[in-house]
Amino acid sequence: MITKDLLLYLANKYGTPLYVYDFDEIKNKVFDFKRAFKARKSLICYALKANSNLSLLSYLASLDCGADCVSINEVKRALKAGIPKYKIIYSGVGKSDLDIKEALELDILFLNLESVEEMLRVETIAKDLGKSARISIRVNPNVDAKTHPYISTGLRENKFGVNIESAKKMYIYAGNSKFLHPIGIHFHIGSQLVELSPITQSANKIVELIFGLLALKLDLKFIDIGGGIGIKYNDEKTIDIYSYAQGILKEMQGLDLSIICEPGRYIVGDCGVLISKILYEKQNENKRFCIVDAAMNDLIRPALYNAKHKIEYISVDTNQKSHIPDLLKDNTRFQEYADIVGPICESGDYIAKHIKIPRTKAGDLIIIKSAGAYGFSMSSNYNSRLKCAEVAIINGKDKLIRKRENFEDLIANELPYLN
Repeated sequence: MITKDLLLYLANKYGTPLYVYDFDEIKNKVFDFKRAFKARKSLICYALKANSNLSLLSYLASLDCGADCVSINEVKRALKAGIPKYKIIYSGVGKSDLDIKEALELDILFLNLESVEEMLRVETIAKDLGKSARISIRVNPNVDAKTHPYISTGLRENKFGVNIESAKKMYIYAGNSKFLHPIGIHFHIGSQLVELSPITQSANKIVELIFGLLALKLDLKFIDIGGGIGIKYNDEKTIDIYSYAQGILKEMQGLDLSIICEPGRYIVGDCGVLISKILYEKQNENKRFCIVDAAMNDLIRPALYNAKHKIEYISVDTNQKSHIPDLLKDNTRFQEYADIVGPICESGDYIAKHIKIPRTKAGDLIIIKSAGAYGFSMSSNYNSRLKCAEVAIINGKDKLIRKRENFEDLIANELPYLN
């Protein structure tokens, strides 16, 4: 459990900004899924895009997790972390020929295909390699996931997957190919899902398609139900995992396929925080700002999705009162509400807007909750800022799992222009 005292200790030991993950709670989340699907053959393929730290992946490998990857480098991360190749799937709409070739040579479980064109490229490359490529096809069920449009993936206007009629034709073609071996079917309608009905509605459509394909003597082994189960950032009503599993299993009655699920955010999101330090306060007329050392390059979700994370304020020295210099005493009266903003040269660089927070002082901390997913994995070096450190808490002990970058790391791959 990550306590206030522990956060203060970690901030002092490792500096800020700092990502902290509770690995013990991550284990509990994995077991939630295992218990929910224990009645059927199932495989948890953790979605690396949520957080791909090697120590985290190694820990998940020890919990018997597989990997859902969306780049060839994520595939190689999973393998390096000890996840067996037969538990790794490779999805994504933009696989290059080199990506496909390498994935086939690595002999992972299967490739999730997103288009006819991609299927034909996989067939050609498999033929050149003298292999039969194990594949699954991502079917777009055209169901509204009722989530943010940037993370909705199951509608006709989204770039992902193919419609049901196209999928049928692709499976028939693949079933007759010497170099394609269709073993699975996949759907994933979006991320941060907080309603069960779109998921079961999608499963119903996919199961109907599966029965049709089985009637054509296609030997499917897996149904990949995707991921996307939401977490509670603020006051969202989230999906109960047992109810989720029961909803899927009800739709699958009569099918004897192994279930693959791809949780990412659900596994790590609630289990991580971002610690940031107050640099100073600023007030422009009736607008108050708390300027912190974390920025949109560290956590882009608020700027990108208008996401709202709960913020906890920690006063480092409760006996020390905030000193207001005479120069500032003529400012408008103290505002209870403030925007939490970072140092980046963008108006969109904020962590939270209009939140109630007491008068702060330099050195105090804010704790950004539910930052374990799509935090560090989406971070950047914008404004030449350095990526922060990551720390794991395992059995109550802290372990550095990523060093803080330094300037030499930042410019290591750059070549100065010479006359």
